[in-house]
Amino acid sequence: MGGEVIAAATERSDVRVVGAVNRSSVEEVDGVEVSQPAAFSTLLSTAADHENTVVVDFTAPSATVDYASEAADHGVAFVTGTTGFDEDDETALQEASEAVPLLRASNFSRGIAALRRVVTAAVRAVPGYDVEVTETHHDGKRDAPSGTAETIVEDIEAERSDLETRQHGRSGFAPRESTEVGVHARRAGDISGEHEVLLAGDDNVLSLTHRAGSRRVFAAGALDAAVWLAGRDAGLYAFDDVLDTAAGVEEDAVSENTTTADDGGDRQ
Repeated sequence: MGGEVIAAATERSDVRVVGAVNRSSVEEVDGVEVSQPAAFSTLLSTAADHENTVVVDFTAPSATVDYASEAADHGVAFVTGTTGFDEDDETALQEASEAVPLLRASNFSRGIAALRRVVTAAVRAVPGYDVEVTETHHDGKRDAPSGTAETIVEDIEAERSDLETRQHGRSGFAPRESTEVGVHARRAGDISGEHEVLLAGDDNVLSLTHRAGSRRVFAAGALDAAVWLAGRDAGLYAFDDVLDTAAGVEEDAVSENTTTADDGGDRQ
């Protein structure tokens, strides 16, 4: 994802990459020098304009927390697509957001944002229907289910208080319970990401699906978030805030977005 973000940035006139860090040895990406993580603090210190400098992070929870803390110390805004944070990590991110604007999301695809809104409306419209969530990703993805699937399930559970358990796969004698939501993960090939929500009942079947053609859609969304976040007040923001502003919807001062599950991205 780090490489995708840099590549996407080179095609835009509203952003400029001033540096990057990565845990693996990479000399440069699209003309941008890539340093080791130890250089992160120095990069922040030498940024010409902190008010308009934003860190875009796709890493792992422990690294994200460290980077967010350093960004807060330097007064630099922070965007992250990392998921899988534990309670201590959540506290640390909250503390960082008290010093700088911090935006986090499990998925930066505008299509996924639209899917989540449609799913919420659909679940509300068909109470009592069986619900199954299936996600498919490339064979190298580390976490299962994906952070996006977890977020979608949380959206569904917020609308359906009767759904008390998550059934991850089925095997043997496993009749479906009315209080469960099925959650299934598939890994194959180089699939960038596919999420489907199936609702069935009363002789009706409704399937809502999003497919990402490449990781570039996530990079583009993360850069949109970075541009939107630059210069804003300290606080914890969500990708929905970016979309609502573009749509002319009045913004809340702070909008929280809590997600789970590690996306296993590379550090940038």
